[in-house]
Amino acid sequence: MKLDQAFYIFLLTFVLSLPAAGQTTGLGTWNVASTRITFDKSWNAFFEAQLRSQKIYNDFNYYEYKGGLGYNFKSNISVVVALGRYMTYPPFGDFTKPATNEETRLWQQLTLNNNIGRLKLEHRYRIEQRFTSFGYRNRFRYRLNAIVPFGHNTIESRTLYASLFNEIFLTNEGPYFEQNRIFGGLGYQFNAHVNILMGLINRFDHSATNVQTRKNFFQTSLIFTIAESKSGRERHPSSVD
Repeated sequence: MKLDQAFYIFLLTFVLSLPAAGQTTGLGTWNVASTRITFDKSWNAFFEAQLRSQKIYNDFNYYEYKGGLGYNFKSNISVVVALGRYMTYPPFGDFTKPATNEETRLWQQLTLNNNIGRLKLEHRYRIEQRFTSFGYRNRFRYRLNAIVPFGHNTIESRTLYASLFNEIFLTNEGPYFEQNRIFGGLGYQFNAHVNILMGLINRFDHSATNVQTRKNFFQTSLIFTIAESKSGRERHPSSVD
């Protein structure tokens, strides 16, 4: 079996299995728009905004916006420093006041990219300093993202690709495990500047009081890039979140 066929079968099995898991009622939406500007081989900047709802484009209860500066090393290693604002509201109604959490977040990130044939792998490590309505918190995240383009060896203009990732969230205070996200979907690179990625994301939360919740979202990411060719690197499209 070829690599892309095996990956596609695994992706389909994952997506079909999501509704069988225990979860809160209904499918939500998770909407992402991000822009990255590349200045040269080393430096770039990004901005990203998100809007989430508990139902299909109804009961909007979360938004965030963030931006940062990135640096590429000569190998497939890059770092990012960023700052963002994150707002959470009650799960019923559209931004029903008062907010349940207001957060300002500073974070640092290290990303390692490597290829196995057409399979593109991204290892992402992030440290977050979170100033929330409930006080200061630290968080540590690791995401393994796999991308396989169809019909091309790289993701270039007019390329369809599959994307699958798993991300784990940990804290430095008990019970330490906080959240896990699994995503599976399909993307399309229209041209050098515009990419769309759509799929299902399953979010599992474990609170400090040992309450566990699970929720599925339909995620749509619009990814815009400006002068990306200046980096001299192969494209690995993904949202910043």
